[in-house]
Amino acid sequence: MSIDRRLSMTGPLANRMKNLGQKPKPVIKIQLLDDQRDVFCPVYTSLDQIKGEVCVITSSDMAFEEIYITFEGAVKTYVEKVASTSPTNGRTEGFSQFLRLVQPMDDAEFPESRVIKAGVTYKFPFTFNVPEALLPSACRHPKNGTFPQDCHLRLPPSLGDPMVATMGKSLMDDMAPDMGSIAYAIRCRVTKGRGRTGRLLPLAEATKKLRIIPAVQEEPPMNVSGGSEDDYRLRKEKSVKKGIFRGKLGRLVAESAQPNSLRLPQVRAKESCPVTTMASVNIRFDPAGEDCEPPRLGSLQVKLRILTYFATIPMHDIPRRERDFYYSSVRGFYSENVNLSSRCLANQQWDKHAVNLDKRPDSSRTPSPTTPGIPKPSSAYQGKTFYTAQVVVPISLPKGNKVFVPTFHSCLVSRVYLLDLYLSTSGSAATNSSTHLRLPVQISAEGNPNAEPAISAEEANAIAARQANEFFNPRNIAPPIPEYTEQAQLGDAPPNPGPDYTHRAPSVSIDGGPSPQYSVRMMGAQPRFQSLSFEGEEAALAPPPDYSAYPGRNRERNPSTVPPSSPSLGQSPRTG
Repeated sequence: MSIDRRLSMTGPLANRMKNLGQKPKPVIKIQLLDDQRDVFCPVYTSLDQIKGEVCVITSSDMAFEEIYITFEGAVKTYVEKVASTSPTNGRTEGFSQFLRLVQPMDDAEFPESRVIKAGVTYKFPFTFNVPEALLPSACRHPKNGTFPQDCHLRLPPSLGDPMVATMGKSLMDDMAPDMGSIAYAIRCRVTKGRGRTGRLLPLAEATKKLRIIPAVQEEPPMNVSGGSEDDYRLRKEKSVKKGIFRGKLGRLVAESAQPNSLRLPQVRAKESCPVTTMASVNIRFDPAGEDCEPPRLGSLQVKLRILTYFATIPMHDIPRRERDFYYSSVRGFYSENVNLSSRCLANQQWDKHAVNLDKRPDSSRTPSPTTPGIPKPSSAYQGKTFYTAQVVVPISLPKGNKVFVPTFHSCLVSRVYLLDLYLSTSGSAATNSSTHLRLPVQISAEGNPNAEPAISAEEANAIAARQANEFFNPRNIAPPIPEYTEQAQLGDAPPNPGPDYTHRAPSVSIDGGPSPQYSVRMMGAQPRFQSLSFEGEEAALAPPPDYSAYPGRNRERNPSTVPPSSPSLGQSPRTG
């Protein structure tokens, strides 16, 4: 009995007794002094200025070394490994702090002798500007040759926290899974000394979460092949039958193109306008014979597919295929579908085009089979009569508890949107069929029209003049330095690995080796603060556990419907 009593004194009770003798921690309060001071969750965009102050007060005198006020952005991901046997279940995690701006502070702002006096309120002002892009040091991992150069250096939006996505009245759903979250915050730390790991040891800290929706411009249309290299389908051919055992009526072709982006309004706009765009579906019917009439058009249903890709190791290319993320212990994806519209096409009329092969057709009246706006002939085209129709599809984002963020790609998380168009037709014998098109679509975002540019016009002209003068500067041509010789890589040798992705303690075994639990640390912000690290900073920006049970949260990755034995997948099967 005495042994059990001694053991109990080394557990939680001992910790409570130890805390009784410790001095109370200072109280830190972060206040905003701009127009967002009374907002439930402050929201900013690119080039916005964040102004505020930090108030520090304590009930007893306390010595400290430094006070750090930072504006930080971090991404945290994890992938559950699902296996048939429970002992091999586990997860891999990834963490990347891509942004850290530090408020400069003079020694004169600190209290005398670096001691916080009891009952005295100390105020420290801060000012941050939301950057337009990240520094090159934020992304150093290897990439494919066709990868856009600055794609991972664009500021990603806040994602994955329902309290950040809220409008102040109810919790909103940004349709992101728990497996990938991006958070921004203003943080203040009062430190004294360093811990066992060499990191700064905070005496007290406070966090003020922010919602960041950066300005995103519309990108050029994607180069879509329509084959097995991606999931997009801009053209679809399908045979239309007369009826059961009655032969074919002809060949139907549906074709479309990537529409203009859906442009989100300014984040702090008082009046929100509908977010709309327009798509066009060109339809062509090549009859099997001159006596075959085109089928009746039924309806056109439009759905928006939201895809969130996440990984625990940096992605080397822009995600284009869902099946590339199947059966992997280091990456996955989550998807949702939102119904946009459904319209009846019963009154849609067909245009008949007759191509006379004996006489040269008049180009002003009879279009050729390859006229712009008319789909190319199908594989069953006989070179004679064909029919065309064009359907204009208005697209508008729905309002409600759904929050849409701009399209973005980062090292560990990507958000992609697709349009699913379902065209239904009916043949002469009421044989219904459906044609499915899948189009890429972007969501862009307006910035702050009143924001000051990052550099003035004079600075931009000076930079352009310096770059022009460098062209005429003489070059120094000399043999390479010996330390850089004999370092060439031939054949399929891997490129420079970039930063060192340190492994965490392995918890499961994959293929007989340790689980690749990477901890990605890529400091953006100012280079002289890249060595600034604090104890427990990885868990500080994660969504609070109190909201993990929110029914709108997404906690399961997409199940795979692709058989693992298929040799055409081009990916590793699920391990375990």
